[in-house]
Amino acid sequence: MAHACCGPGYASPEVAMKAEREKILYTIALYTGTGIEEPDYLATIDVDPDSPTYSQIIHRLPMPYIGDELHHFGWNTCSSCHNDTSKSRRFLVIPGIRSSRIYIIDTANAKAPKIHKVIEPEEIREKTNLTAPHTVHCLADGRVMISMLGDREGNGPGGFLLLDGNFEIAGRWESKAEGMRFNYDFWYQPRHNVMVSSEWGSPKTFYPGFDLNDVTEGKYGQHLHFWDWSKRDIIQSVDLGEEGLIPLEVRFHHNPDSTHGFVGAALSSNVWHWHKSNGHWDVEKVIDIPSVEVEGWPIPVPSLITDILISLDDRYVYFSNWLHGDIRQYEIVDPSQPKLTGQVWCGGLLGKGSTVQGKKLAAGPQMLQLSLDGKRLYATNSLFSTWDNQFYPDLSKTGSYLLQIDCDTEKGGLRINENFYVDFGQEPGGPSRAHEMRYPGGDSTSDIWV
Repeated sequence: MAHACCGPGYASPEVAMKAEREKILYTIALYTGTGIEEPDYLATIDVDPDSPTYSQIIHRLPMPYIGDELHHFGWNTCSSCHNDTSKSRRFLVIPGIRSSRIYIIDTANAKAPKIHKVIEPEEIREKTNLTAPHTVHCLADGRVMISMLGDREGNGPGGFLLLDGNFEIAGRWESKAEGMRFNYDFWYQPRHNVMVSSEWGSPKTFYPGFDLNDVTEGKYGQHLHFWDWSKRDIIQSVDLGEEGLIPLEVRFHHNPDSTHGFVGAALSSNVWHWHKSNGHWDVEKVIDIPSVEVEGWPIPVPSLITDILISLDDRYVYFSNWLHGDIRQYEIVDPSQPKLTGQVWCGGLLGKGSTVQGKKLAAGPQMLQLSLDGKRLYATNSLFSTWDNQFYPDLSKTGSYLLQIDCDTEKGGLRINENFYVDFGQEPGGPSRAHEMRYPGGDSTSDIWV
């Protein structure tokens, strides 16, 4: 197994040591879609309980444009960069999913990042015919790969954009994308010569907001795609059917010897497990969250699983139910038989939400990030601007929260930490909405071992 040059080795004692040095957390904060004409920004948050500015935003880096809709982001380098000591986890790659603009952020001063470079959407369209950047992963060869959800007109299936070590556009990754109708998230594992990708929908479909008719018309995804990593072709596609509508975040085990992984299907509100058996990728549904009748809603409300992650020791899986309002922890020692071990309520439509420091939790938990030792789970509550406005219209007025959930890693269990609450409703420019988070030292959703 390759040792990481820029992060802790998988399941090594350095993980716990590194976790003690996790002092700040980077978080995307949005004004796009709130009615406030201000640029989205990168918030630097103090997560050191011994600091006088604990749970406060200590720096804000606004982007130069309005309306980018910063969404997911990642590092220029991660633990796959083994045996190359010239690489360091210094630059954040932050795309705007709505503008298709890509920002390269220099974190040499970790507490006060600055803009290093801007890649304009016109250049991306001209060189690749792609738009709507989403997931960012570094590659072992020093390049950066970004899933793109649309073509220049906002139609599917999109593809995968490559940036070289100088953040110049290096073209598209896939040799062909036959069989892929839509694109969303991806995770690669070269030890098994595989990449797994999932499907949301085309930008033309999801940009305006959610329309149930789009589901019945087949405008949302329901497939997982398994790619030959070296040939860059799809070798197997699995149709999850109506029980697997809108599969979003895909997560492999961190152990590069393992072929096990999970994906959460948002609209169908279930979790699927995959692994390789006899040379074939098998996919099975392992968790179901029943829809709930809610007064005033025309259909039973799905839980809407929007984010999922696996702890670095591959023992627990966590996911958020954005509409129901809870976060769940399952033990996955047997990946085919997950066991519910923890649950907390953080808002939602079911009326089971909590208060923290006297503040009622708005919307529902969405993006998740986990400390390297697995003991601190962070959650924000914004999904996508137009969808936020539909399902939680008050969020543009209240702003987001950032919560810390304490995790029992021995017996299992979750508890909201009452001492930690970041209120994005009190920002200088007005209430903003928080989305994805990253640790400077790497985290459980960006590091890949080869």
